[in-house]
Amino acid sequence: QVQLVESGGGLVQPGGTLRLSCAASGIMFRCYAMGWYRQAPGNQRELVARISSGGDTNYADSVKGRFTISRDNAKNTVYLQMNSLKPEDTAVYYCKAILLPPYWGQGTQVTVSS
Repeated sequence: QVQLVESGGGLVQPGGTLRLSCAASGIMFRCYAMGWYRQAPGNQRELVARISSGGDTNYADSVKGRFTISRDNAKNTVYLQMNSLKPEDTAVYYCKAILLPPYWGQGTQVTVSS
């Protein structure tokens, strides 16, 4: 049974930082690309960042230079370091295992507000 469990969300002031974690089980984690997506109310779910099995990364333009995705294959965990947070980063953040079929975590709320 595949499980992806996100953690690390919360309320933070503009300019603050958060680190999201996604712990995976039930898959050969090191073999698959992983991604972070987000969905704000009234919006479609969008890609935030992606990391390949080999560690190559790509980012949405809106988060380049502020967010960093990384993975620890020994811990079956993917991270999203979020710096210089803005109110428009407020959303539910989801972890995705990029395989067929894809698997999603349950999401973690990130709220950026003063």
